[in-house]
Amino acid sequence: MKGPTVIDLIHSSKKPLFTFELLPPLKGHSIERIYHTIEGLLEFAPSYINFTSHRNEMVLMERPDGLLERRITRKRPGTIALAAAVKYKYNVNVVPHILCGGFSKEETENALIEMNFLGINDVLALRGDPPRGSRVFIPDPEGHRNTSELVQQIADMNRGHYLDPELKNTNATSFCIGVAGYPEKHFEAPNMKSDLVNLKRKVDAGACYIVTQMFFDNEKFYAFRDAIRAMGITVPVIPGIKPVSAITDVNLLPQTFHIDIPEELVHELSKCHTDEEARETGIEWATAQSRDLLKNEVPGIHYYTLGRSDNIARIVKASY
Repeated sequence: MKGPTVIDLIHSSKKPLFTFELLPPLKGHSIERIYHTIEGLLEFAPSYINFTSHRNEMVLMERPDGLLERRITRKRPGTIALAAAVKYKYNVNVVPHILCGGFSKEETENALIEMNFLGINDVLALRGDPPRGSRVFIPDPEGHRNTSELVQQIADMNRGHYLDPELKNTNATSFCIGVAGYPEKHFEAPNMKSDLVNLKRKVDAGACYIVTQMFFDNEKFYAFRDAIRAMGITVPVIPGIKPVSAITDVNLLPQTFHIDIPEELVHELSKCHTDEEARETGIEWATAQSRDLLKNEVPGIHYYTLGRSDNIARIVKASY
């Protein structure tokens, strides 16, 4: 049975939403770890939980004769099934990610049909990263080139328009579509202006709300919010937060996500001798970020957990 969508929750809630994101288990691993992470955060009444999606990867496997063989694998399958299991086990809204990369339009339509049958009516539409080892995004030959095209396909299904024009008496879906925004610019965009123009295309195609890439300087989020409002983008914007959890994050996060770490945070992390000390610093910084964001009228805060909940629980308890 379908309930309120993310945009419904945003508009009806009397306080900012608390939401978080999880990765599906690696192939061959149990769902129990996901349940354990969720149960560590249930006391804070999450409004919804996001589940990431992952494209196929090419890996090199050594054969018995010593030669290398290319194989295609998906290391974290099962996003939709996982989301459905969590939805009905905990009676919470779930938001599976749907990607352009590695998927045809037909595969996307079939995945959306499965979600619709399962009573899941929220989705986060993303282009996805380039294949591992590549610097360039290459769409599936039968897939979408960018997120705005993907959003358009979902919006078309919401109007009862499927890929096969011969279908008659089709059922219109009712997906609430979220998209990503980048307070520090997507790394492939030539400049911030062009990145914002691309974001507006996604909203104009049918996106209901925006959730941002992680950032560590709230002023960058506020500047981003002001910039998109000046462009006429009026949908809600939810900031995304990831607490630092290891000493190496100070170098890895900027490399991986193309973001800046403020000098003050770099200085605090330089004092840390263990990952546990860095984790405490990350909790303190993210708590300060969260408190400031909540004072500045955000509709909610979305936390990137990477599978651990103890630090998120402490941040939320100290902030909300």
